Amino acid sequence: MNIEELQVICKSNEAVTENIKWKDDLCFCIGEKIFFVIGLNQSPTSAAFKVLDEEFEEISSREGFKPAPYTARYKWVMANDLNQLTEKEWQFYIEQSYSLVRNKLSAKIKKQLGFT
Repeated sequence: MNIEELQVICKSNEAVTENIKWKDDLCFCIGEKIFFVIGLNQSPTSAAFKVLDEEFEEISSREGFKPAPYTARYKWVMANDLNQLTEKEWQFYIEQSYSLVRNKLSAKIKKQLGFT
């Protein structure tokens, strides 16, 4: 997988915005809340995403993964290389992260984004 392919997956969700934060991180957001981050200007390219509480320990202890710096307490994991997962796996984890973050948005933000 490459950055452009992951962008397509992320942007296939409703109301997604994309921007650069912290100089080198490409962030995908819903309602200004990040659901997926790609570390730019590094080799290999890494990515971080939110997982279910019950998945966190298993995924973050897999080879090539670790608890995401600064956000592990919120059950975020980091893949050290985009090639750690298949396209199908990336699709699943990006969709899941999007849903987890979207579900936590306030009713007001959901209404502003057109979600009822």
